[in-house]
Amino acid sequence: MARQNTLFKDAYNRYVAGLKPDAALPTEPEIAAELGVSRSTARAILMRLSDAGIIRWNKRQKTVLRQPTEADFFPQEETNSLHDIIERSFMLRILSDEAQPGMQINELELAREIGTGTSVVREFLIRFSRFGLIEKRPNSHWILKGFTSEFALELADVREMFELHSAAEFGRMPPEHPGWTSLAAIQQEHYDLLEDFDERYRDFSQLDERFHLLIHRASKNRFIADFYDAISIVFHYHYQWNKAFARVRNSRAIAEHLDYIEALQSRDPKRIDIACRKHLASARQTLLQSIPQNASEIEGPAA
Repeated sequence: MARQNTLFKDAYNRYVAGLKPDAALPTEPEIAAELGVSRSTARAILMRLSDAGIIRWNKRQKTVLRQPTEADFFPQEETNSLHDIIERSFMLRILSDEAQPGMQINELELAREIGTGTSVVREFLIRFSRFGLIEKRPNSHWILKGFTSEFALELADVREMFELHSAAEFGRMPPEHPGWTSLAAIQQEHYDLLEDFDERYRDFSQLDERFHLLIHRASKNRFIADFYDAISIVFHYHYQWNKAFARVRNSRAIAEHLDYIEALQSRDPKRIDIACRKHLASARQTLLQSIPQNASEIEGPAA
């Protein structure tokens, strides 16, 4: 329900932003297709617009009465992009205790769970299929695949190449760039997590994801941003195989993150490079250690 509510708010904000007074609105299916959401979500958007007096809804006729104001929008912190919502739902599935190589993923079920159309879910899954993590099967089914040590090493090589570049770019950002404020906020979240670490150490996964995503955004490289989606999921995927020593592993990673953050804040290229390489080397090691010995026997060589 929370994910559906978030999707609704995001879709609502996107639709409201494009409304012009006196404009006639299309049908519910057309609105749903435009926003990439279900017809029920499109209808909920129209109902809210009508209740707020933004549109007049008389059977099939829907007309914009006034220009939306800032007060008509949901706060930005309550919304996420549709891509982020689908990715989060997908990650929750593959990170669950039940997720194993060979698990089926159904497009329709995933779309219903999120509250969106199957077409956008299918597009999302197709993007990841080229990395060999999932494989298409008939009747809108996908199979979650295991991967070998060779696959993991190749992925780690790409991740390190991208992040070393992104970290260097981050250090060159001007002092007034909002990325520095975001970095300081994430730094504080690390300290907050440490204060209640015994109870919250499992929360590190999401913090880790957001930290590295912030760094990669500094590259302003569309190819790095595209590949990071798959890299992020795979580096989280391995934890479902082996949760042993998670507390020790996360404690070490937090310490490395804080050193990494301080290096970025120093803007010293050499210090940034050293901290980045140290952390990525640890990530590579824990990834390889988490792959089950019989992974290749389960699925065979990775695609």
